[in-house]
Amino acid sequence: MKLKILVVEDDVAISKVLAYNLEKEGYDPLLVKDGETAVDAFRKAKPRLVLLDLMIPKVDGLEVCRLIRSSDRTVPILMLTAKSGEVDKIVGLEMGADDYVTKPFSVREVMTRIKTLLRRTAPDETPAVAELTAGKLTLQTEKYTLHLGKDLVTLTGKEFDLLKTLWIAQGKVLSREIIMERVWGIDRAADIDTRTVDQHVARLRSKIGPEKKRLVTVKNVGYRFISE
Repeated sequence: MKLKILVVEDDVAISKVLAYNLEKEGYDPLLVKDGETAVDAFRKAKPRLVLLDLMIPKVDGLEVCRLIRSSDRTVPILMLTAKSGEVDKIVGLEMGADDYVTKPFSVREVMTRIKTLLRRTAPDETPAVAELTAGKLTLQTEKYTLHLGKDLVTLTGKEFDLLKTLWIAQGKVLSREIIMERVWGIDRAADIDTRTVDQHVARLRSKIGPEKKRLVTVKNVGYRFISE
């Protein structure tokens, strides 16, 4: 069965080019032109990946991204944006996008990014440990939940992925660039202000309170998680 990819793009010419190339690569593209239709199409079609333009009518791309993430934390979202500013890129990632491509873009680059995201999130990946515990913290990887004692800690998808990435590194120090690659799927961290990692770590610390000491900053290097 072909993998369904939701393409949210109001520029008809761009949409047709993307659809043609997706079909040529063996995917099944579903095309919509506005944010309102996109959210409804996502819920009904359950696509394997979302290709999402930032500037679309009715409901903008950032809000569509947020709405999708509120119901599905795992589907890859590749954002298309005509805005090249660093702030716009970070905001997109903060809202839950996995990667972005700035217009005008190379179709080959878009196809490559899609393949990378699909490979990274393939359902036949090596299964993760179902439950991790450290002190009062319990992370359930399959349920995407974190408990502090008996209390459920509310995390965004990226906060959860960040914590899990540091946790399963078993005390190894991970640089901000490595974290960006593993959590956001971005291997060109120089294009993104890696302070977004610091911001996520700060929020995690505030949410896990007495266990925040487990998230250790290694000066000029990155972060590590202490589970002992």
